[in-house]
Amino acid sequence: MSQNRPISSFIEKNFLHFNAAALVDAAKGYKQHIAEGKKMMVTLAGAMSTGELGISFAEMIRQNKVHIISCTGANLEEDIMNLVAHSHYKRIPNYRDLTPEQEWGLLENHLNRVTDTCIPEEEAFRRLQKHLFQVWKDAEDAGERLFPHEFMFRMLNSGDLKQYYEIDPRNSWMIAAAERNMPMVVPGWEDSTMGNIFASYVLTGELKASTMKSGIEYMVWLADWYTENSGKDGIGFFQIGGGIAGDFPICVVPMLHQDLERDNVPFWSYFCQISDSTTSYGSYSGAVPNEKITWGKLSIETPKFIVESDATIVAPLMFAYILEW
Repeated sequence: MSQNRPISSFIEKNFLHFNAAALVDAAKGYKQHIAEGKKMMVTLAGAMSTGELGISFAEMIRQNKVHIISCTGANLEEDIMNLVAHSHYKRIPNYRDLTPEQEWGLLENHLNRVTDTCIPEEEAFRRLQKHLFQVWKDAEDAGERLFPHEFMFRMLNSGDLKQYYEIDPRNSWMIAAAERNMPMVVPGWEDSTMGNIFASYVLTGELKASTMKSGIEYMVWLADWYTENSGKDGIGFFQIGGGIAGDFPICVVPMLHQDLERDNVPFWSYFCQISDSTTSYGSYSGAVPNEKITWGKLSIETPKFIVESDATIVAPLMFAYILEW
């Protein structure tokens, strides 16, 4: 086994069949896509940030292995929450055995549970809220309108949160993205904790809804970005989980083709989804990649991969392989 890439060597030796082999094939396809000079979108669903994907994903960003990100509002904020409140998180290994009364006890202690991990309200939500409100308010007073992620980038790049850092900042993918002003879309941001908090300020009259750019504006921006960056070969699409983080951006290609009737718009040129959602009646997250051909998202020639497994296990392994760890 090579000592300078022990994880990759282990994968090559042991991951030979079934979902393990699919992982290797997809990772090799990703590496080939990047080697050919094409760009890659990575989409983050679920609570991958709370699962500490940043440990590997931040390095993917730093090494230019990802060029645009689509993520849920939860992933956008939870990476920063982990950054500033890590020591206050509480792990519940026996979460499957909790009674409703025990769950209520977590609520009363201001601990919001995500599977086996509780996010502390005061140190995570409220700490972020205090600083983010000021960023929102300052922008509004200056007549600015920004996207949700742009406000987060502004807050991180200001250095105001450094006093709270509790993990190595190199393990925060949001810091890596903010430092590079990474292109990003955050569809459905309104259903996140910070989205709810922003709405509360709108209800009290302290902020205007128009200060926050909308999902439609994200789609319009993405249409321009895809057009400018896809060239003749298209952009790759690496989807972690299902949901809106993947559903929203993948639709930009058929919109450009079918609704704007533009010619010479390339399809997504690589597709991989890591998902444990099974194919069932009407399940989009569990749909096999070929279904996307019928919607004008992928072509017949697009390399297509699906790894039917737990993304919290698979994604770090794939990133490690891509990074030659």
